[in-house]
Amino acid sequence: MDVIAISEFKATCLKLLEKVRTNGESLLVTKKGEPIAIVSPAPLPPKKRRFGTLKSTAKIKGDIKAPLNDITWDVLKK
Repeated sequence: MDVIAISEFKATCLKLLEKVRTNGESLLVTKKGEPIAIVSPAPLPPKKRRFGTLKSTAKIKGDIKAPLNDITWDVLKK
């Protein structure tokens, strides 16, 4: 964990916050040698799954293996 004085933190806040985000390491901010705050990275948001997202949403009605001999398709009606 890096230690930094509050005056330096104030001057380079955005740069230090980006460093914490990219490195994933916490930062200890001190005032006159006394610790006053710990800056740590935020937790990552959960990843969205794409594969398998529609699992268990379709319902099968009837026999899907049976032949369709008795059904006339619209395409065949000419």
